[in-house]
Amino acid sequence: MTITQLQYVLAVAEYRNFTLAAQKSYVTQPTLSMQVQKLEDELDVLIFDRGKKPIAVTEVGKKIVAQAKNIVNEANRIKDIVDQDKGFIGGDFILGIIPTIMPTLLPMFLKAFINKYPRVNLIIKEQSTESLIRNIQDGHIDAAIAATPLEIEFIKERPLYYEPFVGYVPKNHRLGNAKTLAPEDLDVSDVLLLQDGHCFRDGVINLCKAPKKMEDDHFQLESGSFETLVNLADEDMGMTLLPYLNTLELDEAKQKNLKYFNNPSPAREVSLIYHKSELKIQITDALRDVISGIVRGAIAFQDVQIISPINQK
Repeated sequence: MTITQLQYVLAVAEYRNFTLAAQKSYVTQPTLSMQVQKLEDELDVLIFDRGKKPIAVTEVGKKIVAQAKNIVNEANRIKDIVDQDKGFIGGDFILGIIPTIMPTLLPMFLKAFINKYPRVNLIIKEQSTESLIRNIQDGHIDAAIAATPLEIEFIKERPLYYEPFVGYVPKNHRLGNAKTLAPEDLDVSDVLLLQDGHCFRDGVINLCKAPKKMEDDHFQLESGSFETLVNLADEDMGMTLLPYLNTLELDEAKQKNLKYFNNPSPAREVSLIYHKSELKIQITDALRDVISGIVRGAIAFQDVQIISPINQK
């Protein structure tokens, strides 16, 4: 039994196809198939049911796959131990970021990080929270930046900052003359929302009280862009809520439509999340230090109330 054989087993278990697993493992399909077969012969069990399409993992195979993940992770940890002992911070590091955080946060820290840690090859992927969780579990990304708390057993969460919600309210809106906002002022039926699947959307819905009856409710809109929501609000199609960092990019005219919440301000917790195995923890720690140091100066709010990204309706 070898680590390479276990890695091939994990690839087949994930992709349920020998050809695709071989491509993802950068080997030929005959080589991968032969090594998996050798392991099955050695153990005298079938890990995969090749008679099904897609390939299925047998019952005993599921137990083997679970243990193989642990063994491969622990094998990878050996290199981490050596790197940490040498004080080395470098190599490939795959970081996932959710779409509502990527455009504002990435430009703030990326240049500073790569200048401070030039030996790290940072590979950045924009993905939904659901995809990030799955890819952390499967080992396809090393860490991610997402709204928390998620409270998932195999994931560790380390808060980076707390980002308040800010109302964008045109002057003709029913709340246009309000000096500040309170959660009870909000009516989900006239708040322009991001499309389903965004955790910021779920946080807004959790913040809003029960919808009131609207006299003129002729459309429903969900967008993937805060810019689109702001532009539609300017056309008197409703109001919207923005993460605080997004408001810093608005021009002077749009800034006048911003309304802040009474204390404690509703906010989202933004965290660096990673697998509890803590592989490449030295790079994760370096990322956290750089991001926290930069964002701390940009967000001065102290009194906040965390709104869960999980829709608990």
